[in-house]
Amino acid sequence: MRPWGVRSFALELERGGAYRGGELLCGRVLLEAAAPLRVRALAVAARGGATTHWLQGRSVGINAVSSDFTAVETYLRRRQLLLRDTGETTTLPAGRHEFPFSFQLPPTLVTSFEGKHGSVRYCIKATLHRPWVPARRAKKVFTVIEPVDINTPTLLAPQAGAREKLARSWYSNRGLVSLSAKIDRKGYTPGEVIPVFAEIDNSSTRPVLPRAVVVQTQTFMARGARKQKHAVVASLSGEPVGPGRRALWQGRALRIPPVGPSILHCRVLHVDYALKVCVDIPGTSKLLLELPLVIGTVPLHPFGSRSSSVGSHASFLLAWGLGALPEQPEAPPEYSEVVAGDAAAGGQSPFPLPQDSDLSLEGPFFAYIQEFRYRPPPLYSEEDPNPPSEAMRPRSMTC
Repeated sequence: MRPWGVRSFALELERGGAYRGGELLCGRVLLEAAAPLRVRALAVAARGGATTHWLQGRSVGINAVSSDFTAVETYLRRRQLLLRDTGETTTLPAGRHEFPFSFQLPPTLVTSFEGKHGSVRYCIKATLHRPWVPARRAKKVFTVIEPVDINTPTLLAPQAGAREKLARSWYSNRGLVSLSAKIDRKGYTPGEVIPVFAEIDNSSTRPVLPRAVVVQTQTFMARGARKQKHAVVASLSGEPVGPGRRALWQGRALRIPPVGPSILHCRVLHVDYALKVCVDIPGTSKLLLELPLVIGTVPLHPFGSRSSSVGSHASFLLAWGLGALPEQPEAPPEYSEVVAGDAAAGGQSPFPLPQDSDLSLEGPFFAYIQEFRYRPPPLYSEEDPNPPSEAMRPRSMTC
């Protein structure tokens, strides 16, 4: 049989986009033969895993020695025979042929990732075996996203911290600089806004500059060694704080860009996030406060976890002087308006969120605050506050 008898050989998945653990991965092998084709076997395999690799140099005397660090972890390994090898060849007629296949993905898989010193990859490979001809191969890469739900008590808990540093210059003290910061929760999803609450107290003799950044840390592990790579994915700069002055951030907005979710359950690599609030002090190393973050894939349900989160959000606002809102309280909307708006929005929150990017309170965090804007019902009283007039009083029935 002529080696150019195969006109095309490719893989196709029924559903594009991303998959997650436990789903069914379905597709088909497409084979187009220019002439009758003798085939010995046709196999398709699904592979997936994490790999880390880097070289680390060190000096031994006058020589430079490089150490190789490599680690591999397998998550998916499946194989299926579409045409079984029975020792005899199968002749396929000329034309287009389709061979469907399906794989059940394991219940837990690590999110796909590409880094400088490691990666998590998943792919489908098809191999066509023919007599006296080199095997023909086709490959298709697919993406896996591990669900990370931020609607858990751990990720809904506020994060706070405080640090201070003594400003020095030529062995003399220039005063104390203190920093305290807080965010309403630990878990966020890409596109959300982190309202940063911070207090900077500058008791030194020089102006200082506060900043806030979201940092991604990639950690690669192999043979007991670690290698890290840091990258700033979002940043926010504040106004300089003069000597003897104090600055207060009442929910400065820091938006999370489209980044990959946190990878926390892989033995060879991790992807972590943190909010770092720092103060640049002239002549002294910067004052740094780090608050951990988890970037998830399942967004916050504004009213799904009300019993466990509203109380913490209310105390969070009161602790930072936000218990009194500037807007005047308004009456609650009619039930028909809420239902109609909810149906028109396709199941989204009935409260319209502000579109102004300069507004410090945005996103689901604003929805929690809006719950406290409605008037409470009037208190019960035994005495009628609006008694009927003399003309409306009922007359006595006695003669």
